[in-house]
Formats: sequence, structure tokens, C-alpha cells
Amino acid sequence: MALTSETLLDIFRATGAYLKGHFRLSSGLHSPEYLQCALVLQHPEHAEACGQALAAALAEAAGARPDVVVSPAMGGLMIGHEVARAFRVRHIFTERDAERKMTLRRGFAVQPGEKAVIIEDVITTGGSSLEVVELLKAAGVEVIGAGSVIDRSGGKADLGVKRVALATLQVTTYPPEACPLCAQGIPVVKPGSRPV
Repeated sequence: MALTSETLLDIFRATGAYLKGHFRLSSGLHSPEYLQCALVLQHPEHAEACGQALAAALAEAAGARPDVVVSPAMGGLMIGHEVARAFRVRHIFTERDAERKMTLRRGFAVQPGEKAVIIEDVITTGGSSLEVVELLKAAGVEVIGAGSVIDRSGGKADLGVKRVALATLQVTTYPPEACPLCAQGIPVVKPGSRPV
């Protein structure tokens, strides 16, 4: 079965990964919906299918194959590894240092002239991916594209490179100070991997 946007969202629903409530996103924004990719990607068959579909879409959009796949930790790790497997290239990841700056650690390195793609599970504002793009470009790497399983920005997140997503959604978000869910006294939940 081909992995379309609708079949992907069906997988999210079937695995309990499409959540409704009051959530604080990594971006700091609040939302009544949350897509927990880890609940989908914990299943190897879903992770493999998403990785293959993202690699195919990126190869077409970028018109080139990467030498390396780079993901911001934590959310991009599983899907980044699957995309790298589909491309048959190495996968590395970035982490935040003590000053909350995105950096390569654990002995990971890139070389000037290498081609890279950035992979995340979900993009809302694209802030983490943009930090990775800037880090790699500063190291002389050619960033040929970026991809995510879900694009919550409705296609608006701009990373300055070609970008693809397996499903693009326009999910309602609110700044915390203008959140109607907060005004109703509904407790906020932070389900992601990064503290806000």
C-alpha cells in the first residue's frame, strides 16, 4: 500500500498518536492537537515505510542524493535513521549544549562539500531544523533539503532549503498569553521531548 497523507494519518489514529487536548509544543505555542510521532515510529514497519517515502520525496525535490542525514535530537532520531537507511548513507544528530545551542557531539563530524538533508519527525515553526541548517552551512556542508513526517505549519515553515513532508496540516496554535484553553482553565500538557 502506498503511503499517502491520508493513509499516514490513519496510521496516526490507529496507533493512538493523534491526540486531542491542550498541549504545549516545543515552539512554546499551545495547541488543541498533538501528533506524537514516536507512537507511530515505535513500529518498525511504519518507521521503515515513512523513511522510504521521505527519502523518495527528498531525492525528487532536491534532485540529488545526500552524503549524510542529520536530525535534531530527540524527535528526529528514529525517522532520520530510517531515511539514512533508505539512502544507504550515515545518520548523525545534533544536540543542545549547556547554552541551548544546537551542536554536533559524540564524535559526529561533517566535511566541507558534503551534501546533507535534515530530517525531523514534526515541524511546527521549523526552529530546530533551521538551527541545524545554519550549523551545517557554517561547516561548509551543502544542505540540499529537509523533510519531516508531519508539517504542522501548513507549509509555511521556511528553512531556506527545499522541504518535503509526508503530511501537511494546518493545526491551530496559540501564543500562551492568548490561549483560549488556558483561559478555560484546562491544564496544559508538554508531551514532546524538549523542555520549553
